[in-house]
Amino acid sequence: MTTENNLSENEENNNSNEVSQEETSETPVSHGENTPDDDTPHLEEDHADDISLADALKEMETIINTANAGENFKRFNLLKEKASHYIHDEVEDKKHEYEEGGNAPENFSYEHPSQSKLSALINIFREKHDSYQKSQDEEQKKNLDHRQNIIERLKNLYTNSEAGTNLFKSIREIKEEWSKAGQVAKSEFKILNNNYFHHLNQFYQMLDLNKEFLEQEFSHNLEKRQHIIARAKELESEPVIQKALNELQYLHKLWKEEAEPVAEEFREKTWEEFKEISNKIHERKSELSAAIEGEQNDNLEKKNQIITEIKKLSEPSETPNHSYWQNSIKRVEDLRSEFLKTGSVPRKLSNQNWNDFKTTLRGFNTTKNNYYKSLKGSQQTNLEEKLKLIQTAQDNMNNEEWDIIVPLFKKLQEDWKKIGHVPKSMTNKIWDEFRDACNTFFNNYREKNNASNDNWKENYKQKKEILENLKTVSNDEGSIERIEAIKTAWNNIGKVPRDKIAINTEFNRTLREKLKLNKINELELKEEGLTENQLTDKARKIKSQISDLEGEIVKLENNLAFFKNPSKENPLLRDTFNTIDEKKAHLETLRQNLHNIIAGD
Repeated sequence: MTTENNLSENEENNNSNEVSQEETSETPVSHGENTPDDDTPHLEEDHADDISLADALKEMETIINTANAGENFKRFNLLKEKASHYIHDEVEDKKHEYEEGGNAPENFSYEHPSQSKLSALINIFREKHDSYQKSQDEEQKKNLDHRQNIIERLKNLYTNSEAGTNLFKSIREIKEEWSKAGQVAKSEFKILNNNYFHHLNQFYQMLDLNKEFLEQEFSHNLEKRQHIIARAKELESEPVIQKALNELQYLHKLWKEEAEPVAEEFREKTWEEFKEISNKIHERKSELSAAIEGEQNDNLEKKNQIITEIKKLSEPSETPNHSYWQNSIKRVEDLRSEFLKTGSVPRKLSNQNWNDFKTTLRGFNTTKNNYYKSLKGSQQTNLEEKLKLIQTAQDNMNNEEWDIIVPLFKKLQEDWKKIGHVPKSMTNKIWDEFRDACNTFFNNYREKNNASNDNWKENYKQKKEILENLKTVSNDEGSIERIEAIKTAWNNIGKVPRDKIAINTEFNRTLREKLKLNKINELELKEEGLTENQLTDKARKIKSQISDLEGEIVKLENNLAFFKNPSKENPLLRDTFNTIDEKKAHLETLRQNLHNIIAGD
């Protein structure tokens, strides 16, 4: 029986190591329980590209609060760099705004609100990492001693084993214990691993005479290799390419550390089979690269669209106002958050894309700041206009000419709303003054109205009696004169309480019914006691009705012109002539009423 020699085994281990190194350099691995940290590169930098400052600080805080914070050294450093980058950029933005304001750069001073938290997190993590590293060193030293003891036991197994020792059981225990032993320092691992396999080969050479046992051992080792190969075959059809590559790297580690010697006829065969499957899985990396490239290009397009939208907000087509800039500030903040949440872009364009974004943001802030600087002059003008309104309100707040002053105060309030912003330092002061003057007037107005409420109740009582009197009017002789007297009496009575104002509507409705009954137009009534406003309103209504009547008469006369020699003797035209006569008589009455109003009769 020929045993596996050191040269062939070392060649196999070296070949396995080459593939594993290729995996390590190009393919990230998952954080599985069985995956050692020293063989685990990450793609976390890409993941950190799309994280905000607040989220980065939050994750850093989460890391330092974990039991073994130090083992997340790479992730913490990536987050630290990202947070520092954000803070630096925001400080630069503040400095840019400061210099734009005409200030000397050397006088700039600004402490970012998140800087102290970042510094505290870094200091705490440094302490925890130092403590973790120290415990790791101690643990690796213990593991090194333990593995060296295992090798010593293996060596004694083929050099000084006692008679009756169950070699098969003993070697199983040693190999099982070796596979479970913890990590050691990288500088120790290669020599230690080679030493272990050297003595394992020596053990097998010692067993060369015991062919039955050696065959059992080789068969057991072959099962290990076949199990690794079977799992690798399953990975060929794994839909998630990244997952397949991650697990393949772990299988290479198992092959390198645990795929012990097999019979010579299976040695190269198993290795070639495993290597061929690995190559097929590696060929799928192009699919992953294409998918990542497509996603990054999509992200680039989204980010460029965001930059374009911010540029448009910086260059409004029409003259912007305060409302425009306030809405734009909110929109830009949303776009900024969206930009930061969007994933990574192609690495070669990443810096340019980020610089374009920062430049565009600064351009927006510059344009916005220039607008508010220009407002300072107009704000002073607005302040002067509002001070005039305050003076007018204070001069009239005790005036009791309600018909004139109530509309005045309403207009003052409308004008106040139309005037733009004033200097912030004066906003509250002038508003308080204006509000106090308005409140003084309207409180006085309400008090006086409440005092006259009793008179209004008496007015309502009198109007109620007049309305009942109107309802009794018929079309008897003298009814028109009676209606005129009732209307005059009604006009001479003042206001009624607000909740009783419906009596006016009822009176007007009843009046129209009685006028219709007596075949008289409301505007033909002779009324006394009308106020100037009521007379003006009545004159306006009479003018409107005169105009309508004149138009109707002209239309009727034009219709008669279509007939040859039209006359009242024609039975077909008699009604038309009578209608024209009635309307002309009504027109003359209205003209006389209008003349009386204008003449003051």
